[in-house]
Amino acid sequence: MDQGRFVVSDVVWAKVASVLPGKATDPGATGRDNWLFLEAVLWRVRTGSPWRDLPNEYGRWNSVFQRFRRWVRAGVFERPFEQVSNEPDLSTPRSTAPSSPRTRRRVAQKGTQNQAIGRSRGELTTKIVAMVDAFGNLVRFVLLPGQRHDSVGVQPPIEGIAFGALLGDKAFWLRADLDGRGATAVIPPRTNRKTATSFDHDMYRWRHWIENTFAKLKELRAVVTRHDKTDASYAATIYLAAAVVASR
Repeated sequence: MDQGRFVVSDVVWAKVASVLPGKATDPGATGRDNWLFLEAVLWRVRTGSPWRDLPNEYGRWNSVFQRFRRWVRAGVFERPFEQVSNEPDLSTPRSTAPSSPRTRRRVAQKGTQNQAIGRSRGELTTKIVAMVDAFGNLVRFVLLPGQRHDSVGVQPPIEGIAFGALLGDKAFWLRADLDGRGATAVIPPRTNRKTATSFDHDMYRWRHWIENTFAKLKELRAVVTRHDKTDASYAATIYLAAAVVASR
């Protein structure tokens, strides 16, 4: 196996190894080569390939998949993201910038309404509503079915976080809520509004950070085209992709 193609460097592994299950000091069975398993999952995140196409060097595809699902149910994949991400900078006015790109699903599944999959513009899609800090680092995100309005997913990412201003798309009309929190709303008004509302045009230019963040995440194929049946698995994929971006 060409380890030169590995994504997790020695420095990154030193940060994340302690938060992964299966260590010798943990109760229960000891994990078999967590590093190689993490690389196997990242191979799929990078390529967007089916689990059955996993190279034999990473182990049996079904064993890797079942272990992936166990970690998803236990919420393990959020931990590497938190370890490699720096403390978010939410002190400046350009601290947050929700957005909502769509990812396509190739095959329809039963019960998709409960897995953040919805029909939008004739196809099955999933929306990602995300928040980044002043440097474009992903802080939080939420998944929505494609037909849900973007504003539905804004409250969860900003809940419990103090910031000076919110830079957002015109779909996120939250001026009343932000005024109550003492934060500045840097959100352009919709064109169909009867009364014009002013906003800081110069500050709004910094909203490109959210677009830059998604451009980096979409370098990993399993993010730009959703292949996961469940929203939990897809969220784990995004967390891993964000960890890769943050570790560069």
